[in-house]
Amino acid sequence: MKEAKAMDVLIIGGGMITNDLILPSVYHLQRTGTLGRIRVCALQSAPLKALKESAELRSAFPGQDFEACPPVTEPADRPFPSLYKELLAATAPRQAVVVAVPDQLHYETVMEALRCEQHVLCVKPLVLRYTQAVEIETLARAKGLFVGVEYHKRFDRRALMAKRQYALGHFGAFAMGEAKMIEPYYYRHSNFQNWFTTDKTDPFVYVGCHYVDLVYFITGLRPVAVSVSGVKGRFPNGKEGYLWSNGRVRYENGALLSVTDGLGYPDDGAGSNDQALLMYCEGTDRTGMIQHDDQDRGVRHTYLEPIGCGGTRYNYVSPDFYRLVPWEGPGFKPTGYGFDSVAASLETMRRIENDTAGLAGAAALERRRALIREVDEAGLLATPANSAFNELVVEAARLSIQADGDWCTIVYGDQPHAAMRRS
Repeated sequence: MKEAKAMDVLIIGGGMITNDLILPSVYHLQRTGTLGRIRVCALQSAPLKALKESAELRSAFPGQDFEACPPVTEPADRPFPSLYKELLAATAPRQAVVVAVPDQLHYETVMEALRCEQHVLCVKPLVLRYTQAVEIETLARAKGLFVGVEYHKRFDRRALMAKRQYALGHFGAFAMGEAKMIEPYYYRHSNFQNWFTTDKTDPFVYVGCHYVDLVYFITGLRPVAVSVSGVKGRFPNGKEGYLWSNGRVRYENGALLSVTDGLGYPDDGAGSNDQALLMYCEGTDRTGMIQHDDQDRGVRHTYLEPIGCGGTRYNYVSPDFYRLVPWEGPGFKPTGYGFDSVAASLETMRRIENDTAGLAGAAALERRRALIREVDEAGLLATPANSAFNELVVEAARLSIQADGDWCTIVYGDQPHAAMRRS
């Protein structure tokens, strides 16, 4: 049997999520044979230099490195806004591209990758408008390219259990719930202060989308109306952003989900953030419940000195999302549903390419399309075809928060769209 060929990968974006999840996942997939050459492109050299000098990454992945674009020898303040386009144009067709840039740059970056014949994994949300998601799906289908959206909570074993049991009728029908995801205060001192502004995004769109997607993933219920209110504040650089948000989502069966988000979990708190999901369900003469504490999952450490970004001596150390742990090889390996999610998309790209390697042009294209349809229909990996309702929620949320919480309706059918509800 012919050995499967490794894919090259280009990561576009050198910020927090690349350091915390994407690059470690890619490094591990390189040493296990799924991926080959690794390049990381950023607007400037400074974040790439920080990635290369990371003591944790060096310890976990001894002897591994990536090609920095631009080189780390370039002045830290010199921007290279078009470099990613040059790299994409020079990349062999149907390799792997990971898009990890601010939300408002997703559309142009993903479209450029598709135009250059590349498979894509994009951090959530895919784009900020439904029509853009449709445009991405259409172009990807025409070219037989896979596009995945990094809604990693779909790979949480708790969510997978709940999805199966909900489908079996063990809970009843979702009726009322609440979710929260409060990210750390120190985010305000990061590059967030340069792009997380009121005119671009808000906490509901940025992290609340995880739980909106997750409720759909578990129940199959589509959102039909959204109301989001925000609390504004100033970042250290003086720019204004929504630092807190509270949203309500109405589902097609009448159920309601309240979603509270923000950039303000205390840096001295025991958890790295605060997140949870609670869903009440109606049955026959009884109710069911799904409750996930996604902050404290039963592992608690007290260190001699604080460790990690915003770390404290006493910590809720969740092992489930992402951790580096010993394994049978050199260094350490990433484990958790965050890694599982990244790996699943990248391994899907590789499988599509290797399954069609011996086919001629038209036959290969049709086979790639068939394999991508299978992924769309399975619904485990988020794709434009099975998660574009998230873009409708994002559109509705942005209209609502700018109208101080007025309800925005989501309309499906031939021309899905979001529109403010008439009073």
